[in-house]
Amino acid sequence: RLKDLEVPKLGDSDVHVKMLAAPINPADINMIQGTYPLLSPLPAVGGNEGVGEVLEVGRRVRALSPGDWVIPADAGLGTWRTRGVFPAEMLLKVPSDIPVLCAATLSVNPCTAFRVLADFESLAPGDSVIQNAANSGVGQAVIQIARASGIKTINVVRDRPDLPKLVERLMALGADHVVTEEMLRKPEMKDIFKSIPRPRLALNCVGGKSTTEMLRHLQPKGTMVTYGGMAKQPVMVPVSAFIFRDVRLRGFWMTQWRKDHAQDQGSMAAMMDALCQLIRRGQLTAPACTEIPLQDYRAALEASMKPFVSSKQILLL
Repeated sequence: RLKDLEVPKLGDSDVHVKMLAAPINPADINMIQGTYPLLSPLPAVGGNEGVGEVLEVGRRVRALSPGDWVIPADAGLGTWRTRGVFPAEMLLKVPSDIPVLCAATLSVNPCTAFRVLADFESLAPGDSVIQNAANSGVGQAVIQIARASGIKTINVVRDRPDLPKLVERLMALGADHVVTEEMLRKPEMKDIFKSIPRPRLALNCVGGKSTTEMLRHLQPKGTMVTYGGMAKQPVMVPVSAFIFRDVRLRGFWMTQWRKDHAQDQGSMAAMMDALCQLIRRGQLTAPACTEIPLQDYRAALEASMKPFVSSKQILLL
C-alpha cells in the first residue's frame, strides 16, 4: 500500500534524503513474498536499490553534504519512498554527473556483473564468456563491461515472439553472439567457436535445463557461477562434466560480497569508480527502463512480474 509516514527526526549521524528514482528488481518481489534470504522487519518499505539527493545532514556527518547523490550501501534500505532519514553509514555517495537512471540501477546489477566477471576466472582480451538470461539487468551489464574489456560474450535468451528485436538490442549493446536456449544443443554452435575460444566462464541466472545445456560449451576446468534461479529448478550437472572436464560450480550473492568486504572500503570504492568511469564514457548504460510515477506502483509491480519483460520498471519519486 501507498502510505503517508512521518519523516523521523534527524539524528547527529543521520542523513535526510529525497529519493529520486528506484527500480523494481526480482529480489524486491522475493522479499515481499517472504522467499528471499534477507527479510526486513515488518512493517517495511520495499525496494533495495535507488538514488536520492541529500537534503540535510546531522552534525557528526562529514562524508556527505546537501546536494550530494547517494545510493544504498546495502540491501534492505527501503527505497520505494519519497523521503527518508537514514544513518550515514547506510549510504554511498555517487557522482551526480551520471544519468539518474544509471545511478538508480547502479548498486545491484552492474556490481553483480562486475564481480562475476572479475572474481572467478582471470579473463584476458579475446577470451569469451557464456551467460543465460542475457536480457536481464545483470546480463545487459555483463555484455557492456565485457565489451569494454575486450571479452567476447555468447548470450543465451529464451525464444519469444519479438526475438529479432531483442537480438538487435543486445547486439547494439555489444553482444558478440545471441542464441536461444534451443540453439545451445544444435551443431551450429560449433560455428561460433571457429571465431572465438570456448568460454572459461559461464554465468547462470536461470537453473534447470538451461544450465545443463550451457555447461556443454564450457572449457575443461572452466567455472560456472550461479547468481540467480529464475526457472526455480535445480542446477543439473552431468557426472561426466565433473569427472572428465573438471568443471567448477560456484555461487555468488552481491549482498554477501558486501558483508564480506564491509571493512574493505577500498575494493568497494574501486568497483564504484570503475563503473562510474564506464558510464561517463558511454560504455555502460542503464538497462531498458519504463519510468512509472510512484502512485502507479501497482501497475509497475504487475508489469515487472510478467514473463519476457525486457524493460525494468523504475519508480519516479
